[in-house]
Amino acid sequence: MKYNFDQIWEDFSGKIRTYISRRVSNPSHIDDILQEVFIKIHLHMDGLKGDSKISSWIFKIAHNTVIDFYRKQKAILLPLHEECSAKNESCDSAACEIASGLEEMVYTLPEKYAKALILVEFSGLSNKEASHKLGISVSGVKSRVQRGRKMIKDSLMRCCHFVFDRFGT
Repeated sequence: MKYNFDQIWEDFSGKIRTYISRRVSNPSHIDDILQEVFIKIHLHMDGLKGDSKISSWIFKIAHNTVIDFYRKQKAILLPLHEECSAKNESCDSAACEIASGLEEMVYTLPEKYAKALILVEFSGLSNKEASHKLGISVSGVKSRVQRGRKMIKDSLMRCCHFVFDRFGT
């Protein structure tokens, strides 16, 4: 199936802009990243197979472009939250609120703990894969993830009131 670039722009530019704006804090970068996404789409759309789901492909390009942006900025990339994906344009669920709060808390962690936590918990890498990316031992990754979790838990307990049932949930 041959895709029309103008139709792709019309159908997806708003959704991709929203997706990017939820992941990039500086509004001046949103249009630059959006432009890069659509340049990549234009350059590679001939390779898209007819039975491929175009929306998944486009959002994967957007995701990778945001990652590239943060790599260039030497900043920590926070994860994608499935509950708050661009498919759900309104982010009013409790899960989205919690996710954005956790996102902010991860930013406050010391960098070594934040990186390990993001790679393992949010990006879904194994401890071994994260150890290769970070250049540390597997046990070092486990320690950093555990300490990062504890720091976030302590932060949550200081700032929020939680009610638990008899099972601790």
